[in-house]
Order: sequence, then structure tokens, then C-alpha cells
Amino acid sequence: MTHKTIKTLGIIAGGGVLPQRLSDACRAQNIDVFVVGFEGQTEDAFLTQQDHIRAKLGQVGKIIKAFKSRDIDDLVLIGSIERPSFSELIPDLKAAKFLASTGLKAMGDSDLLSALRTFLEKEGFDVHGVQDFMPELLTPLGNLTKAKPSQGDMVDIARGAEILNDMAALDIGQAIIVQEGLVLGVEAIEGTNALIERCGALKRKGRKGVLVKLCKAQQDTSLDLPTIGVKTIQAIHQSGFGGVAVHAGKSLMSDKEALVSLANAHNLYIVGIDPDSI
Repeated sequence: MTHKTIKTLGIIAGGGVLPQRLSDACRAQNIDVFVVGFEGQTEDAFLTQQDHIRAKLGQVGKIIKAFKSRDIDDLVLIGSIERPSFSELIPDLKAAKFLASTGLKAMGDSDLLSALRTFLEKEGFDVHGVQDFMPELLTPLGNLTKAKPSQGDMVDIARGAEILNDMAALDIGQAIIVQEGLVLGVEAIEGTNALIERCGALKRKGRKGVLVKLCKAQQDTSLDLPTIGVKTIQAIHQSGFGGVAVHAGKSLMSDKEALVSLANAHNLYIVGIDPDSI
């Protein structure tokens, strides 16, 4: 939990279960919440239970005005967002100012999010990570499931981590799938679950292969920690891979008990790794 006393937290919410979990955690800590949800992105069932407004991704002025009119200056950005193309984005004046000054130059996700944080701070907001309110979401170090990665799996995990670290400066993706030392695929704009599905058709004989997902060195941990959810584990099972290795202390598990239970049911492993020590 952040040391600052917060009366009301502004939640800029994408899709998935994490916005709801954050809202519940805040209320348990006697923190009120006000939510900005995005059309076509944020779950309707979640929004209808909250004090909220709906906005389009380009309506930055509307979003800032909504927070400032309620004297809210503490924000968390949480949940999945399908990033639009510039042609799909209809920016208002605030958004156009942001895109003109930094957005068009920030080609990678990490650069774009870093620019967004700077923009919000200049507007007078403090940006927090969800882990400040829910540290239990962080992936612990070590094996979390009944199944464990074999020595060969650990070789694949180490190779995946090495490649992701080498690619970090390119700001392409957070995840990779490796089998028998071969890279089956690297995450791009399609997201992790689509990567898993795509690579399912590329499997070779031998070990089942592993998904490795890491936080990039330049990544803003308050805005964009790698996340795995139930759908990730389902996709790993359906595509015939052996398990998942994720960044210990620098990645989120949307529902740890549910993920571990599902992985155990399918004899999959989940392991939290320190990429600097494998």
C-alpha cells in the first residue's frame, strides 16, 4: 500500500477482472473509487456497479475534467486495452496535444506509457501501480504448482529470458514461446493469448514448450506490469504447452488461487523467475 493517505482513487479501467478486484480492495481499505471506463473495452457489468463515466480513448480532456471536478489526483491505470491505430483514434484537444508532443514519437508501448505518465503528472496527477493497493497480485519467486519445469524446460526458460532481455530495447513485446531451444513465436501487437494460439500449430516433437513473460528493463512498473490470467492458462492447455514462467515481483497474477488451481488440474507448471539468476 502506498504511504500517502488517499480518500478517493481514480481508476482508468480497461478490460478483464483486475479493475473489479482493485475496486473491491480499495473499498476494503476505506478508499472510495471513481472509474473511467472505455467504450468497447471495459466490462459493462463492472461499470454499472461503480461511480463512473464512459469515454472514448481519445477523450482525454473529458477524462481529466471528470477527475479534477471531483478533486481526485491519485490514479491507477489497470486492465487490458486494445490499442487503436491512429486512424481509429479521434482525439480531442488534450489528446491531440499529447500525441503531437510525444505520442507520435513513442512508437513502442513502454515509450508511449512513459509519455502518458509524464503527461498525467504535468496535469497534476499522481500515478500509482495496482500493486501499491494489492501487493498480493505480484508473482512470487519459485514454483507455484504441483507440476515443476524439468531441467530441459529450465534451459528453454533461460533461453527465452535471454532473448526477451536482448529485445527489450526494441520495445516489441513481453512474451516468447520456446520449445526444445527453438523460438516458436514472439509477442507483438496481438497479445499473449493470441501468441499462444498462433504457436500451438508450430509445436515440434519433444518437450511441450514454455511461455516466458518478463517485465522489460525500461518498463514503467506503475503502468504496465506483465499479467497472466485464467485465459492464459486455458490457452496454454489448449495449445499443448507445458507451462508458464513469469517475472517474479514484476508481473501480476489476476487471481493466483484460480490460476494455480487450473494449472494443477491440467498438470501445467507456473514458475516465478528472476531472469538475472537463471
